[in-house]
Amino acid sequence: MIQSIAISGVKYDIDDTTKKYVRRKIGRLDRFLPRHARKSVSAEVRLKEVNRDHGNKYEAEVILHVPDKQLAAKDSTVNMLAAVDIVEAKISNQLKKYKDLHLGHTGKTRAVLSKFKRSYAREV
Repeated sequence: MIQSIAISGVKYDIDDTTKKYVRRKIGRLDRFLPRHARKSVSAEVRLKEVNRDHGNKYEAEVILHVPDKQLAAKDSTVNMLAAVDIVEAKISNQLKKYKDLHLGHTGKTRAVLSKFKRSYAREV
């Protein structure tokens, strides 16, 4: 779980159920982080009530502070909990890309070397 989550409401009173829901959804995002980043990650969640022309009344914005980068996502919908769900999906995709970028993978080279070892063992 991400331990440091700062939840703030702009023109919106945050009740206990919304806080609990946000902590559960955003706190679970640490499973997409590389292990070196799990201890130092922090999250800022801003929940806003806005009046848009097309009917969206609630806006959720999440900013994750990970080593060497800040990941941000924002969305507005009719329901606050739905906005949190959508933002959580956006941040999880960004975290997967961050993890792929910051980890050294040996996937294809290892497969090539194992094929070479097998073919060499057959010849000997």
